Amino acid sequence: MDTGQLMSILLFLATALMLFVSFLSYRKRHLQVARTMVFMMLAASIYALGYALEILSSSLQEVKLSLQIEYFGIPFVTIFWLILVIQFTGVAARYRRRLVIGLLVIPVAIFFLHLTNDWHHLIYKEYVLNTNSELPLYTTVKGIGYHIHALYSYFILAFGMLLFIPMYLKSLPVVRKQIVVLILGATAPMLCNIAFFFGILVDLTPFGFAISGLVYVWGIFRFNLLRLTPLALAKVFDTIRDGVVLLDNENQIVNCNRAAEEVFPMLGTMNKYPASGKALWTAYPELLERIQAVESGDERFSFQQYQNNQRKHYNCTLTFIYDMGQIPIGKMLMFNNITELIENEERLRENAKQLSHLNAFKDKLFTVVAHDIRDPIALLVSLTELLGEEQTDEEIVHAELFREIKEQVRGTFQLVDHLLDWYRSQKGEIVFRPQSWNLRQVVNQALSLVGARAGMKNIQMIERINETLTVSADKEMLDLIFRNLLSNAIKFTGIGGTIAIGAFREGDQVVVSVSDNGMGIDEETSKLLRQEEMFFKEPGYSNERNEMRFGLVLTREFLRIHGGNLQFDSVPGEGTTFRFSLPGTVSGAGTMKSNGMAVKAYENHTG
Repeated sequence: MDTGQLMSILLFLATALMLFVSFLSYRKRHLQVARTMVFMMLAASIYALGYALEILSSSLQEVKLSLQIEYFGIPFVTIFWLILVIQFTGVAARYRRRLVIGLLVIPVAIFFLHLTNDWHHLIYKEYVLNTNSELPLYTTVKGIGYHIHALYSYFILAFGMLLFIPMYLKSLPVVRKQIVVLILGATAPMLCNIAFFFGILVDLTPFGFAISGLVYVWGIFRFNLLRLTPLALAKVFDTIRDGVVLLDNENQIVNCNRAAEEVFPMLGTMNKYPASGKALWTAYPELLERIQAVESGDERFSFQQYQNNQRKHYNCTLTFIYDMGQIPIGKMLMFNNITELIENEERLRENAKQLSHLNAFKDKLFTVVAHDIRDPIALLVSLTELLGEEQTDEEIVHAELFREIKEQVRGTFQLVDHLLDWYRSQKGEIVFRPQSWNLRQVVNQALSLVGARAGMKNIQMIERINETLTVSADKEMLDLIFRNLLSNAIKFTGIGGTIAIGAFREGDQVVVSVSDNGMGIDEETSKLLRQEEMFFKEPGYSNERNEMRFGLVLTREFLRIHGGNLQFDSVPGEGTTFRFSLPGTVSGAGTMKSNGMAVKAYENHTG
């Protein structure tokens, strides 16, 4: 095997290697850098393939054809490398498209000049048969176009190297390694091309690209060269809302993001890294002490500073950064600004304190006012009762007016009484003491209390409760429940009407019903009774309606305390039925004694 055949085999292998790098890059084609790498390595592989064919050529015609193949790649390799550098560093992002078009002008011109070289000889003046050695078969005399392209390529490589310098100084270690890989990949073919200046006739540049391919494969598998560009990493780093400062093992500042510069404005004045942090941390001795004292693991602590006469609060985290193994290579200090959170908490505490004072004042005011109103109204009720019994003949003409005054005073008194009961229940002042009670006896006692009012309207009161039914309930609440339901039924039932109370056991519950054949509940009141919110007074309704609603709401709340709920069915003009459930107990336990006089009064009035 002669030298030419050996070199061509090596070049074919180099072509395969560069195609492999193109394939690896194509798998990451969603990244701009990876797409540019594909084109760059394809151009280099075409160059190496064409040169392998040139070495195997046996005539001038074959040499020229091989050169035409090579020039599909030669003019574009360095341009694609510079485009890759521009994308990698993020330079001129707004003008990148125009910049790429401008950079491609000369390579495209060189390609067409070589394609038409036999007409003008600007690339190669002539082809000379090589009689001194086997390789190459023909040597070329370079024209002005060739020299312009060579200078342009060297300028492109040098410019790309300069773009890497500032990025290298500010980058993290892993990014610096990626930059070194890209620089080595460009340096290898450049050094091989310089061999022309030392009298070597064989073009070693394609072998340099083979070395570049090996370097790039190493970078892809070792340093994740095409997984995430440093520009993307830098954007993520800079857009983090928390301040981040990277320190090396000597506690020197390696890098920081924009949020950290807002915490420490001096960081923005640093021109190069690593930079000594002593001047910065001296103003914050406690922070400096923590940074120097931490030896292993993560540490969290709070930090405060004054900026523009305003106190800033931060939650800080100091974390060790490790290399591929377990060897620490630096620290990461993060500042999470919690000033707004602290201020909001302080405002909430102040508001809570004010609300507590206001609530205490409201409770005191409500109690005083409610009792001051209740006592005079109670006196007015007693006075109207006495006046009603002692009316003279002359005053009978005013009986209708007096009766209205009497009903208004009594209704207002009951409303205030309900209001006080509700207020005590909301404040937790009404103590819930459930005991076992005979339901029939409780109902009869309630009927005796309202019997006089029912008798005035000739309303028949019917009680259908088995004497063995017992319930577990708070006696005061249970009396109020029946008093409210029966009072409402009497109030809205016409003369000669009927009110019935029934009960039956359903599992461990006793279901109670209070029915009347009165005027029923209108639609608007029905909606208000079904809503969960507390209501007091609605415009357009009489005091009588508002009193009824408030009493029913209070009844509903007391039933909820017992674990039950209040339901009703109503047909306007036909009547209303209220139902509720109470926990049942074993018959005969805790039965209260009957009040004979009360039952008798009930019998007299309902006879």
